[in-house]
Amino acid sequence: MKQGLLVGLIATIFHQNAFADDSVLHRVAIDGSKMSQLGLLDAANAGVIGKKELASMTTYRPGELLEAIPGLIVSQHSGEGKANQFYLRGFNLDHGTDLRTTLDEMPVNQRSHAHGQGWTDLNFLIPELTARMEFKKGPYSSTTGDFSAAGSAAMLYANRLSQSIASVTIGQNAYRRALLAASPDFADGSLLYALEFTGNDGPFVNPDKFKKVNAVLRYSEGFANNGFSLSAMLYRGKWNATDQIPLRAVEQGDISRFDTIDKTDGGEAHRYSLSGSWRRTATDDASKISAYLINTGLDLYSNFTYFMDDPINGDQFSQPDRRVTSGLNASHTWHSHLNGKNTDFTIGTQLQNDNVFNGLHKTKARQQLSTVRQDHIVETSLGLYVDMSTRWTESFRTNFGLRHDQYRFQVDGDRRENSGKANDHITSPSASLIFGPWSKTEFYVNVGTGFHSNDARATLTTIDPQSLEPTGRSLGLVRARGSELGMRTEILPGLQTSVSLYRLDFDSELSFVGDAGTTEAGRPSRRHGIEISNSYQANDWLAIDFDAAYAKARSCDFDPVGNRIVGAVEGVAQLSAVVDKLGAWSGALRLRYFGPRALLEDNSVRSKASSTLNGRFGYKFSPTLKLELEGFNLTNRRASAIDYYYESQLKGEASPKEDIHFHPLESRSFRLMLIKTF
Repeated sequence: MKQGLLVGLIATIFHQNAFADDSVLHRVAIDGSKMSQLGLLDAANAGVIGKKELASMTTYRPGELLEAIPGLIVSQHSGEGKANQFYLRGFNLDHGTDLRTTLDEMPVNQRSHAHGQGWTDLNFLIPELTARMEFKKGPYSSTTGDFSAAGSAAMLYANRLSQSIASVTIGQNAYRRALLAASPDFADGSLLYALEFTGNDGPFVNPDKFKKVNAVLRYSEGFANNGFSLSAMLYRGKWNATDQIPLRAVEQGDISRFDTIDKTDGGEAHRYSLSGSWRRTATDDASKISAYLINTGLDLYSNFTYFMDDPINGDQFSQPDRRVTSGLNASHTWHSHLNGKNTDFTIGTQLQNDNVFNGLHKTKARQQLSTVRQDHIVETSLGLYVDMSTRWTESFRTNFGLRHDQYRFQVDGDRRENSGKANDHITSPSASLIFGPWSKTEFYVNVGTGFHSNDARATLTTIDPQSLEPTGRSLGLVRARGSELGMRTEILPGLQTSVSLYRLDFDSELSFVGDAGTTEAGRPSRRHGIEISNSYQANDWLAIDFDAAYAKARSCDFDPVGNRIVGAVEGVAQLSAVVDKLGAWSGALRLRYFGPRALLEDNSVRSKASSTLNGRFGYKFSPTLKLELEGFNLTNRRASAIDYYYESQLKGEASPKEDIHFHPLESRSFRLMLIKTF
């Protein structure tokens, strides 16, 4: 579709995405089939992905489970233990900014993080435990709040497994994984436990030596709508990192595509959490409460410019981050049936506090040389929302939401000029009109506003800690405005199709400034886009999915450097086929297209598009014993997982040079997994 036509199709209009009935959603997830979602969702850009669909994904790393969301790309530019890079709706979301991610209502995004606002590390995720994932796109939900302007992904672990699992996986590049998970009856409920060990060197000259351990323990009673659960989770990881490398070094033959400049880059991380949830559902109302306490830590060592700032010791820096995050979510819903009109009215609150100690240090071979900045941050937020969904007639319903967020930032830094307290607040209305279904087709009009928070340090910094020059403070909360037209249809037997046309405006983009150890509020932006998602159940044994998305992202103000948004993805697509119920055989293939991105504001340097093919096939020796072979990058494409363009200086170079810096897509590899259920 030509850009002019696309822009002409995009209108100003509207959404909020309320998942209507928890019991229905739970049934969808447990069945795992692609049941009709007509009448359940308030937008074409939203959906519920069940356990069976998630299990059909062939993923190189746990974070790629989010690629089940149409239009979302998950990448990596460093060692396996580092948070992934995300791309959605014309955004380079860095490590999670503007993509809100939760597990069992616990936030995964980390605010005011040492390496990037919204840091989203999913290495603690165990895919086999994930019962379902609910996704939404755009600022149309009063329930999601911070980081959700581009989209949100809410994952939920099962309280009980249908079968206990023991699996062992071995693969190329020293990949190994062992998993044990079960949920026996215990006392008056169920005790779910899981233990996972993983190791991976990757194809790199300097092996990743990634090692992690995951553990989950959960006690639950009752059902999804009436019951409670108490959970404890543990994750620890350690790795070396092959960060992005300069293209010139490869073309000159100094290093190979899988080599690195600084062999001491890497890190280690941990995440420990305690959480609980309680739900009660009656005929006329429903309540739910969840609370959590999360202890996370990261020691990250990176070197992106090599010897540009310090020709003697090199430019490696460390970004330690230690935090305790606590929070409470509560909501109550009243169901009304007055005058034949069904209305759900919900009030809710979300309280979160982050107590953070982080910093930025210059290092050499992971040994500290000096401190650029060091801060103690306390960031507290309170979100209040109301949400009302009404079915006025058989073919017309609405959803209206209103959210208010209050933030308090406190920074005690090593510089008095960059310390203090700040406050900000924002109110975010949203609305959706849903027409239909007519002939198994619904139409959606969605409008709303949302926001993302800035790094607490950015709201109080007045002196650049690196250059010692004066700098301006940033707003604490930045508004986003969205509008959307959508359609969902199941008029053709076996085929589910959704189409969305959207516009999203931001008052300012966020960019991470490594030298200062903070995020910087940038220029205002606008994105137009179209998304198409198709799911076709051809017969009992074959399912085909095709998703495609195009986005045009531009800065709104004038600047002679240009108006392109660096790293903004333009087009993405996925085509997958899943084969099951062919006797003992099963399998899947997935082709992923990752479109080009502008690497400079004037579009003079661009990344190349890439296409990769992953797949697997399995054979059941018995109802309880299965062997699977997974393959990644089956065509062995020499593509980039990510590209940047900036200045760097190699050892022996007289001055810095601008260049493309890339992290290679991993070469073709295979993994063999033996799965025993009992």
